[in-house]
Amino acid sequence: MGMLAARAADAGELFQTHIGGSAVLEGVMMRGRCGWAVSVRTDAGGMYVEERALPDAAERPAWQKLPIVRGCVSFVESMRISYEALSIAVDHVYDEAPGGAAEAGAAPSAPGGEMGSSCAVQDTAEVSREARTSRQAPPADEPDAPAETPDEPSDAGMFASVAVGVLLGVGLFVALPVAVTNLLMGDLQAHNSLAWNLVEAAFRLAVLVAYIWGVGRLPDMARVFAYHGAEHQAIHCYEHGLDLTPENCMRFSRLHVRCGTAFIVMTVIIAVAVNAVVPVGALADALGATGIARWLVVFASRLVLLPLVMGISYEITVRWAGKHPDNPLVRIVLWPGLQMQRLTTRVPDRGMLECAISSLVRVRAQEVRAERARM
Repeated sequence: MGMLAARAADAGELFQTHIGGSAVLEGVMMRGRCGWAVSVRTDAGGMYVEERALPDAAERPAWQKLPIVRGCVSFVESMRISYEALSIAVDHVYDEAPGGAAEAGAAPSAPGGEMGSSCAVQDTAEVSREARTSRQAPPADEPDAPAETPDEPSDAGMFASVAVGVLLGVGLFVALPVAVTNLLMGDLQAHNSLAWNLVEAAFRLAVLVAYIWGVGRLPDMARVFAYHGAEHQAIHCYEHGLDLTPENCMRFSRLHVRCGTAFIVMTVIIAVAVNAVVPVGALADALGATGIARWLVVFASRLVLLPLVMGISYEITVRWAGKHPDNPLVRIVLWPGLQMQRLTTRVPDRGMLECAISSLVRVRAQEVRAERARM
């Protein structure tokens, strides 16, 4: 098995999956078409697992499925799910009660009744065999009473943290690059549009690299980046059709073409082309904007054009690259994003891989049950 796995890793993905995920505090969230699941390590060393259902994608309005638009819709949904998964992680990672973790093999019903029943160990093992997932479930911990529902102040604090994060992101990655480029290059004009945008993109990328490197030096964030690596390795293993075990996952790269890091880097690249084509300088001239007013016009244009930039980036990194991961052109186009993942991922340990496997098995089990229900 070891030799076969190594050869499979070198040969590339045997099939592509739509399943993706993200790292959270001491855990991993995986998302599929039918729902998502998050598995979190608690202070006691156990694993808390929670599943949530997703609305049927077929019921979405037709306009939400249009190219470019679907990328923006997907981004908003991903942010919402990531927020919910992070809230679950915060609520359960620091649970001091002994034995307070839910059993790793059976996820409790999600708050609000979004999941109708828990997923039993036997049922998970059965569907995972059919889905080419793990034949060996991660070690289960003793179940205990479910954690208390978080109170409203906790939710308000989490929302405030997210809002501050959004403002910080806009300030660091939009406002600051525009301001510095304006100081270095002077006002954005029609004749210097391309050079102006290249300098802005270079500075934005430098800020992004410095920010990621800096937060990665924090111990807690370093562990989140390791869980990020576990997420990628588990998906690689699943895409190669191997049993989802920590040993098999360890054979694969922690870099993946469908990573959100590659998406972020691609938005910086696409923004150069979009901002160069749109006549922002001519618009500022028509408005008679000078000084601070002209800077505000350029800043506002970046925010207005951001959905378009994100939509194009989604089509490239998710729709195209995700379906052709072994295409040489894909590797070239996404090379900058793949290299950035060397900063946003770390080599995970066995326990981290077990969290990623746990979430992936349950998401695939949701889809197998849905497929059976349609028969």
